[in-house]
Amino acid sequence: MSKGDYMEIDGSQGEGGGQILRTSLAMSAVLKKPMVLKNIRAGRSKPGLQAQHLTCVNAVAEITHAQVTGGVLGSQELIFEPGPIRAGKYRFDVSDIRASAGSVSLVFQSILLPLAFAEESSDITLLGGTHVPWSPPVHYLQLVFLPNIAKMGIKAELQLKTWGFYPRGGGEVYGKIHPAKITGIDIKEPGELKRIKGISAVSNLPLEIATRQQDRALKVLKNSGFNASFQAMVAPSPGPGTGIFILTEFEKTLAGFSALGAKGKPASEVADEACKECTEFLKSDAGVDPHFADQLIPLIALAQGQSCFTTSRISLHLLTNIWVVEQFLPVKFKVDGQEGQPGYVSVDGIGYKYVS
Repeated sequence: MSKGDYMEIDGSQGEGGGQILRTSLAMSAVLKKPMVLKNIRAGRSKPGLQAQHLTCVNAVAEITHAQVTGGVLGSQELIFEPGPIRAGKYRFDVSDIRASAGSVSLVFQSILLPLAFAEESSDITLLGGTHVPWSPPVHYLQLVFLPNIAKMGIKAELQLKTWGFYPRGGGEVYGKIHPAKITGIDIKEPGELKRIKGISAVSNLPLEIATRQQDRALKVLKNSGFNASFQAMVAPSPGPGTGIFILTEFEKTLAGFSALGAKGKPASEVADEACKECTEFLKSDAGVDPHFADQLIPLIALAQGQSCFTTSRISLHLLTNIWVVEQFLPVKFKVDGQEGQPGYVSVDGIGYKYVS
């Protein structure tokens, strides 16, 4: 295969992080387009592939029987040559590479799209960090991401068996991904707010911490004019940890907001962090929260028909994902609004049909 047959992606573009890798892997697999990814995670203090990112590479490679060059820890250049996507029963463990609380949610993001284009359903087991910094918690995938994309025809389920907090990890998630026919989505407005609910959890720590997080969140939300209900709980996990997750249910969409505890971080600060994002979104009247916005980009580009949504904040992650997808596909996204501000995004999807 000549050099011109490879898609070349510069990993230093935009936010310069692992999202470029994950989106590029998924697009390469689905489009059966070999790629060369350079300057991997160039924008990070520790550039190159870390355990979590290498797990993503190995996972998509296994699903597509890909040929991989540069798939080692610390590598800043990767050649990825995918074969046909194959449904199956898969198990991916971040600690197989190195003891780590690397995010299973981000591994899931890498494999969802390829397996959604497989001919049959696939069973997956993911092991690692389920509630860790710089990653959507598994609850976000379960309660926001998957229900929202089900309206596009993408069907998948996740079951959280064991929580995995940083730095211990050790979380365990089971899932099923079904074949999909992706159609466009319109989320310009959220519709009527139906309810706000959440969970406040601790693992191997006093339940009192979860109760304090819960009580603080209820107070902050009420002072902002919103009533909510919460459940304080003890989460099964190998290591200690604490966190809070807030789900907002609207007539037309779902949004989620979370925060994690850390050594020396007060319970009130954990609650305030999640509530700040939540109230900003609630007051924006946007259809999509900033986290879901960037995850939507590859899906709506491949979907049949036009898609559009409003978001409470145009993030650099969103703009970077748009850039990556536009390298792979003959699409042009329309973005109205500035980075850091509310905005509107639309695209005419190509109605892609995978042929193995």
